[in-house]
Amino acid sequence: MNVETLIPVLGILTGIIIPIAVFIWQYYDAKGKRDAVVEIAKHIGDQDKLEELLTLFDERKSEPIDYRRGGVITIFVGAGLFFLGLFFLGNIFKGIGALVGLIGVGTMIAGYLYPNTEKELTNAVDQFEKK
Repeated sequence: MNVETLIPVLGILTGIIIPIAVFIWQYYDAKGKRDAVVEIAKHIGDQDKLEELLTLFDERKSEPIDYRRGGVITIFVGAGLFFLGLFFLGNIFKGIGALVGLIGVGTMIAGYLYPNTEKELTNAVDQFEKK
């Protein structure tokens, strides 16, 4: 096999090997956490302490997604793509940048229309009840 055919084959294999390696890595990382929880559960007698320790392993975010922040980031990514197309790569990137920027505008508007934190929800309910 010569070098000219080896490079595309290696490129294809890299696209397959990297996701598989990431899945294996994630599995073994989570397996270590599960084993630690099982060992802790075996040796702890208090149910409240066990629940507290289990929450340490919980990786979910307690805060909701802030659509306003995501919208601003998306707007600037769209602007960057637009200017990349404007100065260097042509009309296709201008169109892609405009599309991404408008998606960001929609996301930011959704963040203002739908309050997402507990404080904002409480304030919205209080204002509604005053009416």
